[in-house]
Amino acid sequence: MTTIDEVPVGPEGRVYAEGWQSWSPTTWYGRVDPAHRPSQQREHLMRFRPGSPLTDGVQGEGLLVVDPGDGSPVRTYGTMDASTEVPSIRAAWLGDRVVVDAETPVEIWTTDAGDAASSPAAVGGTGSPAGRRALEEFGDRFGATSGARTGTPPRVWCTWYRYFEDVTADDLVENLSAIDEHALPVDVVQIDDGWSLGTGEWMKPNPRFGSLPDVVARIRDNGRRAGIWLAPFVVGSRSDAAQRQPEWLTGPAGRNWGDDLIGLDLTNPGVQAYLREVVASLRELGVDYLKLDFLYAGAVPGPRHDPDAGSVEAYRSGLGLIREVMGDRAYLLGCGAPILPSVGLVDAMRISPDTFHEGGEDGSQGLRGAMSLQARAWQHGRLWTTDPDCLVARPQFALRDEWADVVLAAPGLRGFSDRIAELDTHGLRLVERLLDGASA
Repeated sequence: MTTIDEVPVGPEGRVYAEGWQSWSPTTWYGRVDPAHRPSQQREHLMRFRPGSPLTDGVQGEGLLVVDPGDGSPVRTYGTMDASTEVPSIRAAWLGDRVVVDAETPVEIWTTDAGDAASSPAAVGGTGSPAGRRALEEFGDRFGATSGARTGTPPRVWCTWYRYFEDVTADDLVENLSAIDEHALPVDVVQIDDGWSLGTGEWMKPNPRFGSLPDVVARIRDNGRRAGIWLAPFVVGSRSDAAQRQPEWLTGPAGRNWGDDLIGLDLTNPGVQAYLREVVASLRELGVDYLKLDFLYAGAVPGPRHDPDAGSVEAYRSGLGLIREVMGDRAYLLGCGAPILPSVGLVDAMRISPDTFHEGGEDGSQGLRGAMSLQARAWQHGRLWTTDPDCLVARPQFALRDEWADVVLAAPGLRGFSDRIAELDTHGLRLVERLLDGASA
């Protein structure tokens, strides 16, 4: 790391540090705010940047902004090309200054604070007006040079936060009928995790779920788009693909589904052929909306078939392959995905961790996604359509009103994830407001 700047800051100075991927903590930090850190190795792999040491201070991946907080110009440090590498940029307070270090050269520019000087009331999770303006300027520039895809976001019903991995085709049919019964303006019916046998075994029929071709046809016959969840760049260590094709594997990618996760080598011709087969099979079923999850696994450090391809370049080649196979008109939503390297290849991006995992259905885990989605709101319409995650409106979710306030105020995708038969009058009204595009 090389020191590239020292910025005088006032007591209300703040630093914005962009996280590596969707689930990485992203926010504005004050002088005394502790930097978010993983509590265990698998968190480093799954929420931070694998292979990048976390030191004192705060760390941004390809983007860091310093707002002096005293009316002085805001300073932005960022890369304009994330196609082959993304530099880590670090900031640390040293007395009345913030010292900025970077791995490789980055662009530096200033944004005048004007009349929007920082104040304690103006900063918060979304930053001061001047800080937000600086982020918007970066988004405009980076999006233009990276071919950002923006457009009208679809309205989505998703299975995940009600059925998790126990979803069945019958659940889809029931809720499809309920969508019609309540005349809900849903564009996409998205089947989340649980439809397949698991990572590396996507197209083997899952008897517990039922017939995927039949339910996709049912969705399309109903006049709606069929969406599927897919984790294409990762496999479990016990999966068929990992056991039969060890040469496909690269570095460790954390743990989930009761198994150690391993990233796939996206430069390996065998992996590329496998991805083409899986994605083409879904496209031929009539699926034209993919929620692509755990994408960070395509960029973990490790040996690759092409020794000259870095992790970012390999990742983009895999994501580009999916875009090529699905076609330009398909809608791709990234999740758990490296932020800057994904611009131009996905239509939408999850900008926060999951609202809750299994076991948190009562709201006991709090609003896990609120911080990052509020801090990253500037990305909407500049880098892609942002995805603040699904509204959960059933009365069993104790925080449904607090979460609705956050989701309804956020720009981007409008999605909800409930068994519609379990919604009370208030829950249905929240869903209707979401789908109508209303804000809190």
